[in-house]
Amino acid sequence: MTIRLRPHHLLCVLAYVGKGYSARFTANYDLVVQRIAEGEDIVIVGGPDDICAPLLGDAEPHCWRESVIERDRAAARDLSTLLGTPIDAGVSLSLESGRLKRMRAAFAERSIRGACAGCEWQEMCNAIAASGFVDVVLPTSRE
Repeated sequence: MTIRLRPHHLLCVLAYVGKGYSARFTANYDLVVQRIAEGEDIVIVGGPDDICAPLLGDAEPHCWRESVIERDRAAARDLSTLLGTPIDAGVSLSLESGRLKRMRAAFAERSIRGACAGCEWQEMCNAIAASGFVDVVLPTSRE
């Protein structure tokens, strides 16, 4: 199988520590991150993805809001520059150790965090990056 991720979630998984909108959301997120850690490929999607899935049954899921779509645009722009490859719908990639290290270093330096402006999780992610990503669920390398 392939994991479907929207561009800004490529940033979110870097600092994910097991917290989320609800227990159901977090349980799903844990499974998605486990699949990434196991080396499953990712395909970029334009809109709600595998992480969003538990929220899509809500009356007005925020996953479709213009602000979230703009986060995707900003993340795609920053990550395309960093990785030297387009981060557009349909593109496949893996988050192997070297790529994760590069992304986390840029995340900590805030050079790929344009999508994070105004995010409710921003302060938590700042602290996680400042700590050196010690409590994150997604390991930088596979054991």
